[in-house]
Amino acid sequence: MSAAARDANAVSRRSMAIAAFSTVVEWYDFTLYLYFATTLSRVFFGTDSSSLLLTLGTFAVAYLMRPLGAVFFGQLGDRYGRRSMMLVSIGLMTTATLLTALLPTREDIGPWAGIALMGLRCVMGFAVGGEYTGVVAYLMEGAPAAKRGLVTSLAAAASEVGALLAVGAAALVVNLLPPSDLDAWGWRLPFLFGAAMALMVWIFRTAMQESPDFLRQQRERSVPRAPLAFVLKHHRAGIARGFAISALGSVTYYVGIAYVPTFVVSVNAASEAAALNLAVWAALVVILVTPVAGAASDRCGRRPVLLALCLGSALLPILLFDLMAGTSGASAWLGAAVLASVAGGVSAVGAVTTAEQFSGEGRLSGLALGATAATALFGGLTPVLAEYWVGLSGWPPLPGVMIAAVALAVLPVILRMPETAPATR
Repeated sequence: MSAAARDANAVSRRSMAIAAFSTVVEWYDFTLYLYFATTLSRVFFGTDSSSLLLTLGTFAVAYLMRPLGAVFFGQLGDRYGRRSMMLVSIGLMTTATLLTALLPTREDIGPWAGIALMGLRCVMGFAVGGEYTGVVAYLMEGAPAAKRGLVTSLAAAASEVGALLAVGAAALVVNLLPPSDLDAWGWRLPFLFGAAMALMVWIFRTAMQESPDFLRQQRERSVPRAPLAFVLKHHRAGIARGFAISALGSVTYYVGIAYVPTFVVSVNAASEAAALNLAVWAALVVILVTPVAGAASDRCGRRPVLLALCLGSALLPILLFDLMAGTSGASAWLGAAVLASVAGGVSAVGAVTTAEQFSGEGRLSGLALGATAATALFGGLTPVLAEYWVGLSGWPPLPGVMIAAVALAVLPVILRMPETAPATR
């Protein structure tokens, strides 16, 4: 299909806005858990030294459910349409978020509280596995060809709006409530707000148009009966490239942004309230950077922009984590801003680039096998590993070493990657 034909079939701005807004809810809930990690550790796992690691470990275990959810929902989306799949996934998210807000605590039911929290996080991870890839594919398929990077970057920008809402809600509750009320009931309020937002998204999604690319497949009778087998046969290289790009995006985001509030508290560089303020600053930076990076990839190509971001990820994080561990508040804000800029850029360009590795047939399943698998390994596991290694070694720059190592491993993949931006091929 020509670029002009694709542009003529682009979905309405209303449907695109609904899809982009969906990632607000998704990232609100997932980052809210990280920003409340120290509080949840006390409420669900007790006050001993291992509680924070158990809380972060629960986050990691839930993340391992993302590939399973991505495969399940990816096949739904590839066989029955993007819209139907996204309705089911957001419904499951709504239920899991609401039940989390209503959970009894360790004081009520003992160790079963932590087990129940882990179970609900796994349900959430399963649902989110289909969410982000579904939204990214929908935005890319519905955007004009020359603006795919910019439009698809809205998923990354909107997700950071969700993170900003999460850190804002956490900061508001932490600053307004005394510790006793925070642990007793205050932590529930932001999760209840998340459940309400998720329900609102489900209602909005009922009015969304179907992806024009999936409608094309239906007209041409090319919808794959076995999407996983299709992409494994035709898109193995795309799966590998998607894995590499998403590994870089995940480690820069979850170590370079989401873990930073826990890091500065853990190394005694800031209080919980100050750490949340730092997270707000990082979220604002990402919201500003992502559309710029997405538009740059439309103009200059995906490969050059990703290459520059990968080099920055290799050279800067060790120094930046050392800066944030110091006593200077200005250094912490500078370090957080630069890390957020790099991570936001990778997320923006990586989203459209990974989706462009596949044809419309089987695209969601391809993203599940490549991008989502990498996110599970390099997103969910890296914060708990960073916390463990910093505590074990006593050397604050270690999280920066983790980011740099992944960037150096991904660099050869980006150097050999073919260009996918329509305007620059």
